[in-house]
Amino acid sequence: MNNKLGKISSVVTGIAVLSFALSMIVGTIFTSCLSSIFIAIGFVPFMCSIFAVNKKDERKAIGYTGIIFAAVYAVIILLVYYAECTTVRMNTSLSEEALSIISYGHIGSLFFNYDLLGYGFMALTTFFMAFLVEPSSKSDRVFRWMLWIHGIFFISCFFVPMFPVFTASTSGADDNIGVILLEIWCAYFIPICILGYKYFSNMEKKRI
Repeated sequence: MNNKLGKISSVVTGIAVLSFALSMIVGTIFTSCLSSIFIAIGFVPFMCSIFAVNKKDERKAIGYTGIIFAAVYAVIILLVYYAECTTVRMNTSLSEEALSIISYGHIGSLFFNYDLLGYGFMALTTFFMAFLVEPSSKSDRVFRWMLWIHGIFFISCFFVPMFPVFTASTSGADDNIGVILLEIWCAYFIPICILGYKYFSNMEKKRI
């Protein structure tokens, strides 16, 4: 069951990431946010499954740490994007001052910074969970290394909001840069989901 959940959740996460990538090109903020919600919904069981199929007791602390970071990521992301899909989208009378705080679409807003913080915890999660991957093939080893490398994103996600990198005064240019960076992230994370599916398939075969 652990491997089946891992396979299903890796597919859900991969489809959600692909949907997010497409929505930034041809969609709206609503579809982008909805896709992000499903990334979080798929990601948590994806990471929990990596923890569940690992049998080494000496790595349990690392696994628990990764799962807690995944939960922190999910809570932050669900709050940010659910607010965008409901309160911000449905409340057309909200003032600019209010939107500058709770709207993810406003560069440098509180929720924009929370969003980056959330993805920082996602990066930390993959870094820790990579230690639990037990490679039995070349694709498994690539999967583990991609999880580790993805952890580097924590640095930029955590520290960028502390400096005037993205500001409201340059929102037009920042929007374009942000879309490009997010598309690059999607192009990196989709293979992680594919390799994750293969990893759980390999783990199933080892049990037979």
